[in-house]
Amino acid sequence: MEKTLVLLKPEIVKRGLMGKLISIYEEKGLTVEEMKLILPTRELLEEHYAEHKEKPFFESLVEYMSSGKVCAMEIQGEGAIQIVRTLNGKTNPLEADAGSIRGRFALSKSVNAVHSSDCPESAERELNLWF
Repeated sequence: MEKTLVLLKPEIVKRGLMGKLISIYEEKGLTVEEMKLILPTRELLEEHYAEHKEKPFFESLVEYMSSGKVCAMEIQGEGAIQIVRTLNGKTNPLEADAGSIRGRFALSKSVNAVHSSDCPESAERELNLWF
């Protein structure tokens, strides 16, 4: 079984959409193995997004992600990483498939509903940070 990290970002929690998004993953046959609601610290977010540290959007990303609670989940299933990324859709909701999570629920490219690991190595690193 493959594992991946999924973060439901602050706007999803604030808008009361956690259950709806979790059901999308579960309906696809994936399993939520661990889950917690957390107000992430700056330190956690800086480590999580370390590869973006030199990019111009880094500071606003950390500020946004620490602006409210985040639902962190370990999701498992055969091919979980690719399945989750397909369900999530492209980062920019204007380019995402209309039926994807971002196509349906994201408010903008920077307020884009969810994060998920992009490969097995990232999944292991990110899961160790959050759980």
